[in-house]
Amino acid sequence: MEDHSFFNNMMLNLRSTCKYYTGYPKDLGPSRVIHFTSEREFVHLLHQGHRVVVAFTIKSNYTKHLDKVLEEAAAEFYPEIKFMRVECPKYIGFCMTRQKKDYPFIEMFHSPEQANQTRGVDPNVTKYSVKVLPYNYDVSAYGFREFFKRHNIQSSSHK
Repeated sequence: MEDHSFFNNMMLNLRSTCKYYTGYPKDLGPSRVIHFTSEREFVHLLHQGHRVVVAFTIKSNYTKHLDKVLEEAAAEFYPEIKFMRVECPKYIGFCMTRQKKDYPFIEMFHSPEQANQTRGVDPNVTKYSVKVLPYNYDVSAYGFREFFKRHNIQSSSHK
């Protein structure tokens, strides 16, 4: 019985003193992950000059893990890089435009530019082209750091 209480005391001490103990949840503060509500909001984020990492998801056990990873990465790279989650069953049209069949998947959108207007298009509608990078790294905060490093994207906390 004494070994059990010693172990508990040791773990409590470790959790209280070690900020990076991986078996204990980190205090990330309020959620920084944006939940997709409309394409207009998404375009507005891009026009503010932010890079936006978008996770296209469906309801599954893996999505719970992905949510935790997105929360951690969003807290780490805030405010330079925004993280957004799209629930594809709710927003089918937006997800279908990505032309992917395997869910979940992650892409990063950046650098919106006004596209050339073609004839016969409503002059009140402005079209934009956006650069998209598919995310194919480890789904973890470390994976996002490596992805951003590979594409020369720096946040203020990682310069």
